[in-house]
Amino acid sequence: MSDLLLLNARLLDPAAGLDAPGSLLVRDGLILDHGGNLGVPEGATVVDAEGACLAPGLIDLRAALGEPGAEHRETIASAAQAAAAGGITTLCALPDTTPAIDDPALVAFLARQAGASLTILPYGAATRGCAGKDISEFGLLREAGAVAFTDGRRAIGPARLMRLALSYARAFGSFVVQHPEEPSLAGGGAATEGERATRMGLPGIPAAAEAMMVERDIALARLSGGHVHFAHVSTGAALAAIRRAKAEGLRVTCDTAPPYFDLNETAIGEYRTYAKLSPPLREEADRLAVVAALADGTIDAIASDHQPHDADDKRLPFAQAEPGGAGLATLLAVTLAQVHGGKLPLLEALGLMTSRPAKLLGLETGVLKKGAPADLVLFSLERGWQVVSGKLPGKAQNTPFDGRALEGRVLGTWKAGRRVFG
Repeated sequence: MSDLLLLNARLLDPAAGLDAPGSLLVRDGLILDHGGNLGVPEGATVVDAEGACLAPGLIDLRAALGEPGAEHRETIASAAQAAAAGGITTLCALPDTTPAIDDPALVAFLARQAGASLTILPYGAATRGCAGKDISEFGLLREAGAVAFTDGRRAIGPARLMRLALSYARAFGSFVVQHPEEPSLAGGGAATEGERATRMGLPGIPAAAEAMMVERDIALARLSGGHVHFAHVSTGAALAAIRRAKAEGLRVTCDTAPPYFDLNETAIGEYRTYAKLSPPLREEADRLAVVAALADGTIDAIASDHQPHDADDKRLPFAQAEPGGAGLATLLAVTLAQVHGGKLPLLEALGLMTSRPAKLLGLETGVLKKGAPADLVLFSLERGWQVVSGKLPGKAQNTPFDGRALEGRVLGTWKAGRRVFG
């Protein structure tokens, strides 16, 4: 592979606080150098960035893949296509597939499937079959390459089981990712409990179901000394509890997803099933609380929370439709809306999708550091586009942002120095 030189870029590296014009040189899949006065090596491939932003490739902490078992919704190949178009170069795959990723051979299989455009980091199932009954073989799954443990879209309900999971994960230098929703309160619900759900005749999910699970698992983290990570946190009460736990010094982290800081419950409109998510969209006060938690550092990462569904899953009465939205292609642009709105500095927004998830996972990526893998995204901060369901890259089209006008478009994505998009 010849050297690659990206000229005239706005270099952005949240880990180093770098925001400066310059160029970046790639050799043998690694970042060789970057700065203002780089020469052009003989035979190098030269790309003129024309002032566009060059940042580390995004690291997506949470995405569901249809494969294995639901290839009609999404395949690994189609997810990789969407990820590359969204500037994502590393993706953590949920284990609640069919079969569940509760066997070391399945972990190894999934990690091998991504190909040259995407690194897939599999989560191991916290319980066998993600059924919430018996703990999985954490040691064997970790040895096979599982980055952490979770039951994906299902909460680990029994407190004793969660305590065991936290203790076992700690013993193997890992953590547990929890879907923070008290199952007996949330079961059968379709929208956030309140005036809107009542008026629409929809079964409600109390916002308190999230805070209750967060408070319980914080207590279990305190008891076990384990590390709990809360996924797609969406309520102010849960974030307040996480903020207190961090101040106490407990091993507690969390992420959120773009719908929870860009949309509120009004997006479900007239039974708009593409906006039916899990957890459900919240009241405006909760959306504002998520925005504030992004700004003050309480939230550790922004994940796509990609949940692919086909038309048959969504063309149903709202209460029966499957929850979840496609999120790979829109992760960067929807997050940049917070930058354009003055709520987040650009470097902090990018850090939530690069260096901070990299630190959480112990990865060498997510930085523009000499010797680091040349996983890169080039994007225009101002270029506008509109999200249109049916025209997104990849197979999954069930976006809650259908019709949304956005500023910020990916122009190119490189994986280990090889261009995979643009």
